[in-house]
Amino acid sequence: MTESAATENYLKVLWTAREWSDEPVTVSALAARLGLAASSVSEVVRRLTERGLVAHARYRTIELTDEGRRIALATVRKHRLIETFLVEYLGYGWDEVHDEADVLEHAVSDVFVDRLALRLGEPDRDPHGDPIPHADGSMPGGDELTLDSAGEGSRVRVVRVSDNDPQILRHLDRLGIALGSVLEVVEHHDTAGTIGIVNDGADVVLGVPAARLIRVEAIH
Repeated sequence: MTESAATENYLKVLWTAREWSDEPVTVSALAARLGLAASSVSEVVRRLTERGLVAHARYRTIELTDEGRRIALATVRKHRLIETFLVEYLGYGWDEVHDEADVLEHAVSDVFVDRLALRLGEPDRDPHGDPIPHADGSMPGGDELTLDSAGEGSRVRVVRVSDNDPQILRHLDRLGIALGSVLEVVEHHDTAGTIGIVNDGADVVLGVPAARLIRVEAIH
C-alpha cells in the first residue's frame, strides 16, 4: 500500500530528528520541528501508533517501529537522492534543494529512485554530506563529531552540514566553508558562545549553534 505524503513526512522527521540530537522526540518536540500545533501532532501520532508505525507512551518519547523505520528510511533515501540529482544535473545550490526534494520525494516510485541512484553512481552522501540509505535500509557509516566538540588545536575536515536552515548554508558559502574544507580549531570562547577557527588561512568566528550543525572528521 502506498503511504500518504503526510505519513511519510512524519516518519521521516521522526528518524532525522535523532540524527542531530540525542534528545527524546516527544509530541511537543515533533510539533516544533513540523511547525504544527501539538494537539494536531498528538492525533497523528495516535493514528500512527494504531497502525504499528510508531510506539508512543503518553507524555513520553515517540519511537519508530521496524515498519515505521523502513518507510522513514525509504523516504530519506528518495529525498537525498533527489537533492543530489538537483545539484549535480540541474545546477541547484545546496541551500536550494531541501524544499524541492520535500515535494518530489512523494511523487516518485521506488523504481524511479533505484534508476536515479544507478545514474548518479550509487552515491553514499548527498550534497550536504548526509548519508544516503541503501535500498536495503542499511546506512553508510562514518566517524564524525560536531565542530563545537572538536578540541582546541585540532585539525578537522568538514564532512556534513545540516540542511534544516538554508541561511546557515548561505552563511557558510560566504565564509568559504564547504564539504571537504579543512579547519583548524583555534579557540573556544565559552563566555561569548563562539569558536575561533582558521579556514584556508583566514580567521573565522562561528557561533556555537552554527558549529553544532557542522560535522567533521579528525585529521591525524
